[in-house]
Amino acid sequence: MALDADEEILQDFLVEAGEILEQLSEQLVDLEQHPDDGDLLNAIFRGFHTVKGGAGFLQLEPLVNCCHSAENVFDTLRNHKRAVTPELMDAVLETLDHVNAMFDQVRSREEPQFAPQSLINTLDEYALPEGAAPAKPAAPGNAGQADSAADTSAVAAGEDPGDITDEEFEQLLDALDDGKQAPEKSAAPADDKGAGGEDSKGGDDISDDEFEALLDQLHGQGRFSGEVASSEVPDPDGEDNTDSDDKPAEKSEQSGGGDSDLISDDEFEQLLDELHGKGKSPAETAKAGAAGETPQKPAEGKPEDKQPEPAPKKADQAAAPATEAGKGGGGKPSAPARENQPPVETSVRVDTKRLDDIMNMVGELVLVRNRLQRLGNESEDSEMHKAVSNLDVVTTDLQSAVMATRMQPIKKVFGRFPRVVRDLARNLKKEIGLVMHGEDTDLDKNLVEALADPLVHLVRNSVDHGIEGPDVREKAGKPRQGTVTLSAEQEGDHILLSIEDDGGGMDPEKLRQKAIDKGIYDQDAADRLTESECYNLIFAAGFSTKDQISDVSGRGVGMDVVKTKIGQLNGQIEVQSKLGKGTSIRIKVPLTLAIMPTLMIMLGNQSFALPLVNVVEIFHLDLSKKNVVDGRECIVVRDKVFPLFHIKRWLVPSDTGSAEPDNAHVVIVAMGTKQVGFVVDQLIGQEEVVIKPLGRALQGTPGMAGATITGDGRIALIIDVPSLLHHYG
Repeated sequence: MALDADEEILQDFLVEAGEILEQLSEQLVDLEQHPDDGDLLNAIFRGFHTVKGGAGFLQLEPLVNCCHSAENVFDTLRNHKRAVTPELMDAVLETLDHVNAMFDQVRSREEPQFAPQSLINTLDEYALPEGAAPAKPAAPGNAGQADSAADTSAVAAGEDPGDITDEEFEQLLDALDDGKQAPEKSAAPADDKGAGGEDSKGGDDISDDEFEALLDQLHGQGRFSGEVASSEVPDPDGEDNTDSDDKPAEKSEQSGGGDSDLISDDEFEQLLDELHGKGKSPAETAKAGAAGETPQKPAEGKPEDKQPEPAPKKADQAAAPATEAGKGGGGKPSAPARENQPPVETSVRVDTKRLDDIMNMVGELVLVRNRLQRLGNESEDSEMHKAVSNLDVVTTDLQSAVMATRMQPIKKVFGRFPRVVRDLARNLKKEIGLVMHGEDTDLDKNLVEALADPLVHLVRNSVDHGIEGPDVREKAGKPRQGTVTLSAEQEGDHILLSIEDDGGGMDPEKLRQKAIDKGIYDQDAADRLTESECYNLIFAAGFSTKDQISDVSGRGVGMDVVKTKIGQLNGQIEVQSKLGKGTSIRIKVPLTLAIMPTLMIMLGNQSFALPLVNVVEIFHLDLSKKNVVDGRECIVVRDKVFPLFHIKRWLVPSDTGSAEPDNAHVVIVAMGTKQVGFVVDQLIGQEEVVIKPLGRALQGTPGMAGATITGDGRIALIIDVPSLLHHYG
């Protein structure tokens, strides 16, 4: 069944609730580390309450029901009636999983599914004060038929409709109207006259004055209105107002001094709770009113919020609308406090496709800029040089501004890891803390999405393989709790990500033996591997240091996926480890994938672009000084040996038989920890290029990442270094 809701309202809900749910995942894990943090408890309570309110407006009953039960738990926790325990957090985190699943269903325009009743019952038990017996007799879903409804937890165990329907609202109005006319006939005519005239009973709509009168009936006059409080100050019968010592009356007197009808967030929360009760349905309130109960009944659970004495208030009630009308504020409560309103929202929601289109246009502008720069350099006209220079500055600023609109903080990726580490640590019976740095580092939104899966693999790998058990750590003289550190920082036009742990580290000898057992290397080749090369064996397909396969690891798939994904992002990955001390994995990826800085080279008459992220150094080489090792050409630079590849033989086949020059340029490129030398004919220089996908006929060409248009108007192919070496080398 498709979800039937107003699209604009639904979009607002999805944006707001999505941000709240992301924060809740991080806040809940943080709460387990700081269970006595009152601000954190209140923030989580407000999060569930806000999601419940938005879901109730859209009549998403399963979401309302689930959030309401979680909200009750945190209401109990923040009132210090129960302590945070791992078992309670397990139930709440499971609830958040169901809420996220429902949210995804709503995002897909599907009706959300109800959470298991057993989970709701568990939450209702945790919502009771510590040591209180669960109210099981009230479990059936007919909580609305109980007129007393004094037990909040009993109602919460039933089905909570969460939102008031039109019929229930009409029923509530009728019940209040009957209650007015029967016991308070003397005050009713004045109220009816001043509140809407003769049509107040017959029409379907009520006026603003009638709604004000309805609120006064529910809460007493002046509970949340600054105007009413101020109008009572010059009242000659003001001595009646001083008889009540309750806090809401004092609050209204203070708020009246600001000449504003606005209420604070806390007052609005209190108003909602008193209207419906905690878990109490609106229909129940209406039926209670029809049975002759006073409208103040829903607030009985809060002794500090008892209503003021009704007798003196009724006398003032008829005068209140007139007083407000005289001030011009009866129907427009926000008008006098306009200067105190929050600033107007300055952000706007834009479709990501539109941002991509703008980025593509800026890319085309960059190509035109490069072309004009090339022409300007060939011209001797000073005015031409000045105009091209100005265009270069403006284009660069525009490019930076548009790229900034596509940037997102990497916190969107980091935010999921506290929950991942927490759940995995409990599953593996380990004690692990997660430390995060640089969460506000920005990078392209496409990279944020692409990095999510590789980072999850790496963090899970650190928790499972890296950190030892508490007893093992204690015997080794380490703290029982291990630490996983996740950090991000910007370095030039690249982002550096690191995942570090203080676990047992990796043993190079064990990795060598595993490589031999798996058939990846023979004994001689494995013995020649350096420690760094041994560490990189973890990225080989099917390679795993675990002897037994579990639901967490052991299949040798995750790290292979990580290396492939980072390579697709034109990134590099490096592993450092020390036995008994821990392991560090560093990832370097470009800030954006849309515009790439490259080194332009020539192979024969054809232009090629090497991603600058792969380029380590460039030097001129006398090819007569090269060496041959195991049938492969090599060069020695500063006592380091680099394999040498003539990529012209791979990419320009027509020149295969041509004579090789005695001298050539060599570009040292890096892929992770490996470095090789590419022999090229000519170096053109550094140039920013816009990556264009290859046509259908060239898609899948080994070693090619795409194409671009150079500053001289020619087409250049962009080299994919890992793919090129994998296929040819």
